[in-house]
Amino acid sequence: MERTRTYYEALGYAPYVWAKFEDVPFVPLKSPLAQCCVALITTAAPYDPSKGDQGPGAPYNAAAKFYKVYSGSSATDPDLRISHVAIDRAHTTAEDKNSYFPLAALRKAAGKGVIGRVAERYHGLPTNRSQRTTIEVDCAELVSRVARDGADAAVLVPNCPVCHQSCSLAARALEASGIATVIMGTALDIVEHIGVPRFLFSDVPLGNSAGRPNDPVSQEETLAMALRLLEEASSSRTTCRSPLKWSDDPSWKLDYCNIDRLSADEIARHKSEYQSIRDEARTVREEGATHQLP
Repeated sequence: MERTRTYYEALGYAPYVWAKFEDVPFVPLKSPLAQCCVALITTAAPYDPSKGDQGPGAPYNAAAKFYKVYSGSSATDPDLRISHVAIDRAHTTAEDKNSYFPLAALRKAAGKGVIGRVAERYHGLPTNRSQRTTIEVDCAELVSRVARDGADAAVLVPNCPVCHQSCSLAARALEASGIATVIMGTALDIVEHIGVPRFLFSDVPLGNSAGRPNDPVSQEETLAMALRLLEEASSSRTTCRSPLKWSDDPSWKLDYCNIDRLSADEIARHKSEYQSIRDEARTVREEGATHQLP
């Protein structure tokens, strides 16, 4: 939170005020996990070839943003990308969607009897900076869809800092409606500042909340830890720290949004780039261009 605050202040933005709650709703699973229907919620966007570069290593792509909750069949393997969010582009490339969209691991867990079944639909949650819009519009719609699917629980997987806030607000809304939740994420201070029921923290670069890319074992183990937390947590604000390591060299943590590592010329370039991003995102929003699925 401090890193992003000083970074965006240097780019000319007013300090962002993150959501914060004292009371955190919490509901235990109503049935054993092996009998539960589990929904998957993502902040990744459906790939649209008309929206520019969204592939591995793509720069931030505001045109690829979506502004409404969408849903897709969990029986498919959708092409979802995260080029529209502020992931750690210095240390990861989003080359493996299984590192941020654990649908394959969730289906495998169902096949092993760890969970009862995967909900028929997965759901995409927008990353609105407006907390009011997230709570009153996006979370309300998400709760309605997850409830219609008959889900007993939901796994939420954010990517960027604001994604973590959106998923935290969604987890609170789902729990208030009687649906148990667990967040798999990488932004510890944001999630704990807001206050959520259950949180699995992995100390890896933003954009890899579901495990290391091209490492199915780490992905399955990360989901397994989240599912155990979903079943075993006895109260709200329960955080479990994954033992997963990104690298033996922790210096990668110093690069993300670190204004102290940028020259004056780089800061000026970033200011110009972010203004262009804001203008493009505003255009997309005003034109109503969304990646909307049924």
